[in-house]
Amino acid sequence: MTEEILLRQFAESVARVFVGLRKEKGYTSYESFAFDHEFPRAQYWRVETGRHNLTLRTLTKLLIIHNLTLEEFLQRVIVEAVSGGHKVPE
Repeated sequence: MTEEILLRQFAESVARVFVGLRKEKGYTSYESFAFDHEFPRAQYWRVETGRHNLTLRTLTKLLIIHNLTLEEFLQRVIVEAVSGGHKVPE
């Protein structure tokens, strides 16, 4: 597996997790979610589409918004990666 493929798969799984988290909060629109949480809309769109290389600062802000620990978030990403058809590297 190449670095590019692994990075793409990880970004897609992270994106799907953030879409799911937003929807769990009852938001149908990424724009209204970002606005309500004072998060730049364009940046949040890039997160949800997997087009954003998350910094630790951005990830931390989003985990606080969603009231998740890093461990809880990573567990969701792993579940999403497996259920999304991506084999988790050993």
